[in-house]
Amino acid sequence: MVQRTSSDSAASAEAMVMDLSPKRPAKSYGGEGGSYFDWSPSELPMLRAASIGAAKLSLAAGGLALPFYSDSAKVAYVLHGKGTCAVLLPETPSEKILPIKEGDALALPFGVVTWWHNLHAATTELVVLFLGDTSKGHTAGRFTNMQLTGSTGIFTGFSTEFVARAWDLPQDASASLVSTQPGAGIVKLKDGFRMPEGCDKDREGMVLNCLEAPLDVDIKNGAAWWIDGHSMCSPGFSCDSAYQVTYIVRGSGRVQVVGIDGTRVLETRAEGGCLFIVPRFFVVSKIADDSGMEWFSIITTPNPIFSHLAGRTSVWKAISPAVLQASFNTTPEMENLFRSKRLDSEIFFAPNSNSI
Repeated sequence: MVQRTSSDSAASAEAMVMDLSPKRPAKSYGGEGGSYFDWSPSELPMLRAASIGAAKLSLAAGGLALPFYSDSAKVAYVLHGKGTCAVLLPETPSEKILPIKEGDALALPFGVVTWWHNLHAATTELVVLFLGDTSKGHTAGRFTNMQLTGSTGIFTGFSTEFVARAWDLPQDASASLVSTQPGAGIVKLKDGFRMPEGCDKDREGMVLNCLEAPLDVDIKNGAAWWIDGHSMCSPGFSCDSAYQVTYIVRGSGRVQVVGIDGTRVLETRAEGGCLFIVPRFFVVSKIADDSGMEWFSIITTPNPIFSHLAGRTSVWKAISPAVLQASFNTTPEMENLFRSKRLDSEIFFAPNSNSI
């Protein structure tokens, strides 16, 4: 017999009383070139419980996010705009410079150094979402970024003597190098400053566009979804103890989450820019408002398995009619009516006359 451990019980009980409502991020730093926002585990407790970090980078035209690395592996998803991202893997001789656009997803492992740039000629901001595992990071539920340059970069921490010795520079040159880095993480480049251009070939094997990929393509545990106005996403749950992290890209809709003992632990309206996390084994469903709803989700296990409670692949379709009838304490006619619905739909349901 398999028994639930005390730690599992405690985690489940904790999730039942946590505030699961969607939250917006707070600005962490930035300036004329753009801003970096993140979600705090004190505001969204499920981040700490699930050891998940969430952040968002927004770059104005000409904005540059200076080179940095993070204490966590993460997925980057381009929410809006287009620009350039450079990826430098450990112990590689050169960086890969990638042209990026809305819908692109990149898997960023531990130790990778990146920089991000929005073109001077851009008419919109470049906005990138970061979601990832913080279980090995400095702070559970929050990314810690290590800047290579800028006013908070490693150069400002070392003495000029160490900088001079490490990079074989004269003392006056090392002092000048350290003192000319006023930007904190993000800067705005001067007009006419030329940045390297991205190479489409470098995208191969590193970038996958979620908006162009077929639904059966694995996108490193992440996927983007869209439902039209008043449409519904089937109630479902993760079968393999995964947390489901959801960011509402645009639009809005109603969200319900049901937990232990049939308790509805969340009933809310989620809007674009908000993020929420569904605890392990809890059941979630969404219904879009008039304008529809788009979201991006990641799952915290390598090979996520979902079970849906409505639609053609619903577990109810596989259960014997007699068992279903007894379970619902209903008549054969009602059981047949229940089973006869949603025979052609998978997990997304268009509105009908009763739902508008």
